[in-house]
Amino acid sequence: MSGRPEHQAPPEIFYGEDEARKYTRNTRMMEIQLVMSERAVELLCLPENQPCHIIDLGCGSGLSGETLTEQGHVWTGVDISSAMLGVAKEREVEGDLLLGDLGQGLPFRAGAFDGAINQKSHNPAKRLYTFFSSLYGCLSRGSRAVFQFYPENSSQVELITSQAMKAGFTGGLVVDYPNSTKAKKFFLCLMTGGQQPLPTALGVDSREDAPNCVTFSQKSPCKVYYTVRCLAQR
Repeated sequence: MSGRPEHQAPPEIFYGEDEARKYTRNTRMMEIQLVMSERAVELLCLPENQPCHIIDLGCGSGLSGETLTEQGHVWTGVDISSAMLGVAKEREVEGDLLLGDLGQGLPFRAGAFDGAINQKSHNPAKRLYTFFSSLYGCLSRGSRAVFQFYPENSSQVELITSQAMKAGFTGGLVVDYPNSTKAKKFFLCLMTGGQQPLPTALGVDSREDAPNCVTFSQKSPCKVYYTVRCLAQR
């Protein structure tokens, strides 16, 4: 059986009190969360020296939210695991916390947030569309949502991007360190208010023939395939 949590049980079940505390105390996991959160915020391309209101989707115990706080932003975290949110409260994180299932949509007013970050994404089509539609509605126009995720195959990427497009987003995939098996990271950058330039990926050799970014829009769905080295457009 795969060691990935989503293959063992739904998050609200897998992350009980013991697992939530173990996750939060894991030094390696804390380091990974810090690096991923900093990169996700960088990809949001937020205005410099200006506090923004960010929604942290799947906030867990608030590890990524601490990065937002340190950078001067206000944040609201949503997670399906009550145990994870309980640990976040014990840690006295500064963000507002909400227990909720992202697949059933977000209960926020239109334009409430300047950006969104998330470090996991794994849901079937209907739940994805419900989530992306509600996310699009609560983001201010011109803002971005950044998802760091671990796609298992090209079909999963196409499912996610197609539902995001259907909800109104444009954007694309950014692949950091595409030539590294361990360091490679996939970021789905979603945009409201029309297509914007994708950020530059990290660890990219300009001499490479294969692109490290794949752009999609309402008229051009994201079609991708995998090689050992990088993500490339069909």
